[in-house]
Amino acid sequence: MMKLTSYERVMRRLRGEPVDKVPNMNIVMAFAAKHIGASYREYCTDYRVLVESKLACAEDFGIDNVSVISDPMREAHGFGAKVIIPEHDVPYCKEHLITSLDDINKLKPVDPMDDERMLDRIRAVELFKKQVKGKLPIIGWVEGALAEACDLRDISAVMMDLMLEPERIKTLFEVIYEQQKSFAKAQVEAGADIIGVGNAAASLVGPSLYKTHCLEFDRRIVQDIHQWGAKVELHICGNTTQLFECIAKTGADIFDVDHVADFGHAIQVFKGTNTVANGNYDPVGDMMSATPEQVERAIMERLKLADERTLISGGCEIPAATPVENMKLMDRLLYLKGGGK
Repeated sequence: MMKLTSYERVMRRLRGEPVDKVPNMNIVMAFAAKHIGASYREYCTDYRVLVESKLACAEDFGIDNVSVISDPMREAHGFGAKVIIPEHDVPYCKEHLITSLDDINKLKPVDPMDDERMLDRIRAVELFKKQVKGKLPIIGWVEGALAEACDLRDISAVMMDLMLEPERIKTLFEVIYEQQKSFAKAQVEAGADIIGVGNAAASLVGPSLYKTHCLEFDRRIVQDIHQWGAKVELHICGNTTQLFECIAKTGADIFDVDHVADFGHAIQVFKGTNTVANGNYDPVGDMMSATPEQVERAIMERLKLADERTLISGGCEIPAATPVENMKLMDRLLYLKGGGK
């Protein structure tokens, strides 16, 4: 088979068609910044730095996408949260914007083009479009409803709200959804082929709570994004094994399976659905701290489980200290061992 572009490779794989290499969908953030000698603050605040770093990683390590993922505080900033951006760490809020559920009434979605941090992400998508549209899949990013609620309010309080204040937490999710929707649409219009929906906190709730509170909102944003002509990558860190049946009902095109979840089970559950499993080696034990032999074993174990649609990546972000040799080895293995499967 002739060599495909990364865009062709990913889209063919999602359809279950033959490829020259199993797509390499590694998530790189701090690793990407370090690779070009930038601080994490520069990566999170200057879209040009983010774009440069992702293009360098795609070129040097065979990563089959470029993504604007950086931190979970873009929408929170738009809502009015005071975001702290360290030099070498992930942006965060020291003080929660919602300390009481009465504060929900104060939340107002804003036009993403009018907020500095959301606009910076949109500008990254626009620049990717100018440079690699049709060659590399461009992945935008928004926060899922539960995850954003936990960004705005103490996570423990949100977990209690799910059980004690279900109607009010739904009101909060509705406000978040409106912001999520406008931010996702702006990125699709800017050129994103895929929108990542980061809903990490969902791994902390079981199937019952997820069905009751989260499934509706994840399904709605997936339907919106599909209507606009893009695909969806749903990202939930942690052990999501019990949620796989629910995840399939969201209609997401890609689901990121963390290394603590059952990858083989995910692949089986997703057969016959729109959803494709992506994962799921341990970014630390199988990549950052691994010998070449350990890297090969981890990748081969996932390839043996894979069906004709499966994507390969770390279960979550690749750490900054990961040896570049290991990243290059992974990509060679995907060509040599996984091509055409």
